[in-house]
Amino acid sequence: MANDGREIEIKLHVADLNALRTQLRRLGAKATPRRFERNILYDTPASELRETGRLLRIRIETPVSGRRTLARAGKARSSSGKHAQSRGILTYKAPISPALDAGLASRYKAREEIEIEFRPADNLETILAAVGLRPGFRYEKFRTSYHLRRFPDLHLDLDETPLGDYLELEGSPAAIDRAALLLGFSPQEYITASYWDLHVADSRGRNVAPGDLVFKNRKK
Repeated sequence: MANDGREIEIKLHVADLNALRTQLRRLGAKATPRRFERNILYDTPASELRETGRLLRIRIETPVSGRRTLARAGKARSSSGKHAQSRGILTYKAPISPALDAGLASRYKAREEIEIEFRPADNLETILAAVGLRPGFRYEKFRTSYHLRRFPDLHLDLDETPLGDYLELEGSPAAIDRAALLLGFSPQEYITASYWDLHVADSRGRNVAPGDLVFKNRKK
C-alpha cells in the first residue's frame, strides 16, 4: 500500500508457474515463507458495501510448507484460527476520489486501503456481527511474496488459487510496468478484476452458481 493510503495494483495470469518462479530467481527475487490465506468478506444484509464498491475483509494467514494439495489446504484451514504463528488482518478498501486518481491510467486498479492486524484468537467476528455486518464470500489461496532489490517499493505476491495462479504487482505504475516487462508480460495482460469478479465470470462460464472460492469445492 502506498504511503498516502492508495493501493495501486494489477494481476497477471500465470500460465506456467515453474517458468515464472525460474524467472523470479534469475532476477534475484527473494521469497518470503509460503502461507495459506483464508479470507471472508463482510457486508450488510443489503450488500451496501459491495454496491458502493467498498470492501471489508477478515484474512487469517497461516505459514505452510511444501506443495499445494487439497489435504494441506484443509489442514491449514482447520488450524488457521489456532496456530501460534497465524495472524489476522482486517482490511477496508474503497474507491479513491477523482483528485487522488488523477493521472492514473485505467489499466491499473487504484483504491483506498486501510489495514490493521489482530490476533486470530480475538473475537472480531462477533463485533462485526453486533454492528449488523454478516459474513459473505469466502475465498482461499496460497501466497508467496517476493522482493526485488531493483524495485524496493514494489510488492510481488504469487497467489495459487482454486481458479489458477496469479501474480499481483502493487506499487507505482512505473515500477509495475518495468517489473511486468522483465517478467515477460505486456500491459494488455493486466487484470484489474477482483478475485470475486474472476470467480463470478468463471462460474458463469461453467454454468454454475458462484459459491465460495475454496479448494474443497474445486477439482484439481
